[in-house]
Amino acid sequence: MKRSVIWRVAVPYIILAIIAVGGLGLFFTIYTQDLVTTNGQQSLLSEARLLSSQIAPYLGSDATPDQIDSLADNASALIDARVTIILIDGTVVGESDHTVTEMENHLDRPEVQQALNGEEGTATRFSRTIGMTMLYIAEPIESNDQIIGVARLSVPYSTIQANIDTIRNFILGIIAITIFLVILLAYLITRVTLQPLRQLTVNAHRISQGDFSGVETLQGRQDEFGALNHAFQKMAGQIKSQIQQFQAEQGKLTAVLSTMTDGIIIADADGNVQLLNQAAIEMFDTGGDDYLGRSLIEVTRQYQLVDLWQKAHTSHDSQTITLEIGTDRIFLQVIATTLDPAIPGATLIIMQDLTRLRKLETVRQDFVSNVSHELRTPLASLKALVETLQEGALTDPPAARRFLTHMDTEIDNLTQMVQELLELSRIESGKVPLVKKMVHPCTLIKSAVDRMNMQAKRAGLTLITECPNELPEVRADAERIEQVFMNLIHNAIKFTPPGGKITVTAKTKEKEVIFQVTDTGVGIAPDDLSRIFERFFKADRARSGKGTGLGLSISRHLIEAHGGRIWAESQELRGSTFYFSLPMM
Repeated sequence: MKRSVIWRVAVPYIILAIIAVGGLGLFFTIYTQDLVTTNGQQSLLSEARLLSSQIAPYLGSDATPDQIDSLADNASALIDARVTIILIDGTVVGESDHTVTEMENHLDRPEVQQALNGEEGTATRFSRTIGMTMLYIAEPIESNDQIIGVARLSVPYSTIQANIDTIRNFILGIIAITIFLVILLAYLITRVTLQPLRQLTVNAHRISQGDFSGVETLQGRQDEFGALNHAFQKMAGQIKSQIQQFQAEQGKLTAVLSTMTDGIIIADADGNVQLLNQAAIEMFDTGGDDYLGRSLIEVTRQYQLVDLWQKAHTSHDSQTITLEIGTDRIFLQVIATTLDPAIPGATLIIMQDLTRLRKLETVRQDFVSNVSHELRTPLASLKALVETLQEGALTDPPAARRFLTHMDTEIDNLTQMVQELLELSRIESGKVPLVKKMVHPCTLIKSAVDRMNMQAKRAGLTLITECPNELPEVRADAERIEQVFMNLIHNAIKFTPPGGKITVTAKTKEKEVIFQVTDTGVGIAPDDLSRIFERFFKADRARSGKGTGLGLSISRHLIEAHGGRIWAESQELRGSTFYFSLPMM
């Protein structure tokens, strides 16, 4: 109500009227108070003069005090006021309300002193004799041009004040009625005057909600409001047309963005997402529809992309990076370009999915690099053995048999590496379908441990299983998970000295079942720990041993294909623990 335009317009006029009426009321109240008081004093002065002339003959004669006191009583009854007759020495010789003998000397009274000086005395004070505030009027009594006494009249001041209060209350009542009428009239006039403005407000509210059909026209208005309404109607029509055009253009843009395979993000000057197409949503797995207005890091969870946006926004030049995201190893070529001056401060980020091309290129490079590295040692060994045989070892049957045994071992290693390469290739290409079934985690552990138990005993190791029966089932390809267990247990056996212990356990955490293989072996160096799941990678202590370095890479791909994750923790000379998780169904 306080913010209403009606009150904003009416209140100043109401305040002005209140000030004017209140000022006049105050003036008349003071004026009336003074007028009533003056009239009361003048009336008493007239009575006092008359009384003075009537008392003078008695004071100048041999009249007794009783006669003068009787005259005071009679005069008091006639003029309805207290009458006091005082001699020039202050002695009271006549008193209408009290006994003369009870009256004290009045020579020190101000009004008496004024009268004795030949003036008309006036005073208002509290009377100890009466016990109330009184208005006193004193008139000198003269005989032969000499002052022989004083005639004093007094009335309670409350009598005059009662008259003043009656008049003041009447004036205040008139003021209150006037102010009420002014407020009512100001409100009604303002309300009627601003009625068209309220209608225009309703129309504006309907337009803001997209309802153009409910806009009403002000009929019969030829004033400023009529002109404003006409302009408003014209503006509403233009806005409706522009909104329709905008919706058509937006529909085209939405259709284009939704069908694009490249991800599109537009970020403002503060790095908050203003637009995100479906391809980008799928790339970054952005759940829900509340991504608009959120920061890039919240939406994409990629610090490299935020750094790219920052560089493009700062330099105003296009920036390009290659980014790998997600557990699916999606490779993106990301291009950030500022949109100034079309959209000031905004940056367009285009993400091209190069995963397929990158994988093909990576496979080619890795294959050439890793295979050539892994083949070099056995081929060199075979070459050396063949040359040794050619140089005369064939004539030494025991040596020839020993060399042929070495050649057979190297050929077995080459065969194993080729088989594992083919297996990894099939897994990465998705040509190995997973046959998932509900299976208990303890079943998965027991199957792999039973197969590896004999190998552990030959190595002088203790293989322990700890699996609670209350664990929930998981949906998995039992054969592939068993392959993962065998790879992990085989590595633990290979790098654990005799007398050591290998423990295979499982537990639940949130919505996953966590499996772990813990050994008391030689451990893994911190620099190597982050790379052990790369294909062909072998830690330094493994270089001298057997193995292709593909087992952990195969395990990683199998676990990720199940929707899980795999990782390791280790301390040198204190053993290692390999973990992998499978989601609970």
